[in-house]
Amino acid sequence: MDPLRQIEKRYCSLAMFVAIVGGAILILCGFPSLGKGLILGCLFSIINFVALGGTLPPRIGKTKRQVFAIALGSLLLRMLLLAAPMAIALKSEKFHFITTMIGLFLVQLTILADYTFRSIITGLQKKLSGDING
Repeated sequence: MDPLRQIEKRYCSLAMFVAIVGGAILILCGFPSLGKGLILGCLFSIINFVALGGTLPPRIGKTKRQVFAIALGSLLLRMLLLAAPMAIALKSEKFHFITTMIGLFLVQLTILADYTFRSIITGLQKKLSGDING
């Protein structure tokens, strides 16, 4: 499998898991609009992340003008994708606006949490192996 697709699968799956579990907990606790907003935002966050990855390969081997056009078109498309759940949340009482916004950042938060967790584990492993060897 392509490394880019592996990364997308890993982070998007983890973000969706967090959104579904968090959304289910919120819904079961009597806050259905909060849970639905979190899941809605996460879905669009995933679509945005995949769209971002999809624009990387077409830029290779293109002229500066072509790269600029692809980048600008990608940016506009992704901004529209991110605006859609916000508009839905503002127009509908079924989705909470703030949790929708949090959901829009779930993929990025997942990447940040994964990096932080891996850094801590790597640091602990180095410290433990240094204590054992030293």
